[in-house]
Amino acid sequence: MKHFWAAALATLFAASPSWAQTNTITLGAAVQLTGKDANTGRYYRDAYQLTVDQINEKGGVTVAGKKYTLRLVLLDTQSDANLAVQLYNQLVVREKVDFLLGAYSSTDVLNTSSVAEKYEVPMVQGGGASGQIFSRGYKYIFGTLPRAEDYFNSTLQMLSGLEPKSKTVALVVADDAFDVAVGDGTRQLLKKGGYDIVLDQQYTQKSTDFSSILALVKSKSPDVILWGGLAPEVLDEIRQAKSLDVNPKNLISFTVGVPTADFRKALGKDAEFAFGMTPWVPTGSLKDDWFNDDVAFNKQFIAKYNYEPDYHAASAAADVEVFAKAIPAAGSLDKKAVRDAIAKVDFQSVYGRVKFTENGQIDLPQIVVQVQDGQIVPIFSDHVLSKPRYPVPAWDQRK
Repeated sequence: MKHFWAAALATLFAASPSWAQTNTITLGAAVQLTGKDANTGRYYRDAYQLTVDQINEKGGVTVAGKKYTLRLVLLDTQSDANLAVQLYNQLVVREKVDFLLGAYSSTDVLNTSSVAEKYEVPMVQGGGASGQIFSRGYKYIFGTLPRAEDYFNSTLQMLSGLEPKSKTVALVVADDAFDVAVGDGTRQLLKKGGYDIVLDQQYTQKSTDFSSILALVKSKSPDVILWGGLAPEVLDEIRQAKSLDVNPKNLISFTVGVPTADFRKALGKDAEFAFGMTPWVPTGSLKDDWFNDDVAFNKQFIAKYNYEPDYHAASAAADVEVFAKAIPAAGSLDKKAVRDAIAKVDFQSVYGRVKFTENGQIDLPQIVVQVQDGQIVPIFSDHVLSKPRYPVPAWDQRK
């Protein structure tokens, strides 16, 4: 009988969430620690851990008068979206984490958020921006990236105030969930702005050869090229565009890559003049309860990990901060209560103001940035921030 009760108690505790056994709340995520997307996945790994550590250092999380520390469980998707789904099931069923954080890329989040919804475990993620994620009526998925459909909105607003005027646009996007959403939204923005889309081209994600597409772009001689793709694709496009002497008359802008130090390091002088976008630039104006401000977060991140964070890292930090705000507000660790509290959060994070719309997505403006003299210069948000180098000189006219 003694052995029976010992086994029963062991089973009971194994089936219990971490907070029922200890004063610990466990956050779980499966991110790209290895494989093709590991360079971006590291932002999430490191920002999650840094923020968990910082919150714990500041006293942890208080729920109904009881103190809890946060714990992070991270698994490696190996940059495989199918494996990611299996691992999120593992996090909920076997690891029995209390709440979920997300991975990088809209494709991964689109798939793994179904696990969160199935088990009714709140997931807060800063890696998926596609509107598809938030159009399914799910109640347990929240996102801290701006809508993919609006990514080029600030760029087009900026263009409207620049001389010479731009009229013709070549739009090129990949066929993954994020870039499909970018393309859908951008077509509407271009139509609304009165632009003439002279080329609307889609390519297979993970492509490395863009010579045929670039030949089409060159034949159209557009004023503007808008390119949607992941960082490796953007780097390949720029190298091949230089080799084939493909130039827009006025500018080229990319959805991802440009704000990162890796982009400038990989391309050297060829990164000059490139336009991109980011919802986050550390200026010291974004205060929070744990890091003090965004500049302090930036410095702390660099000191610990020896590389610069970008908006992926800042959004990941905000994801952890959401739980640190919502759980005390819920006054409970009940998953539905915490889910309802997440839906109501409204606070200033190191990333920006976090307030979710009804569908669970945040609303933040994109900041247009440009590489100038090897530095990232904020150019435009909803107003002019700095003078752009415009129009962008052709490859053979650059020093």
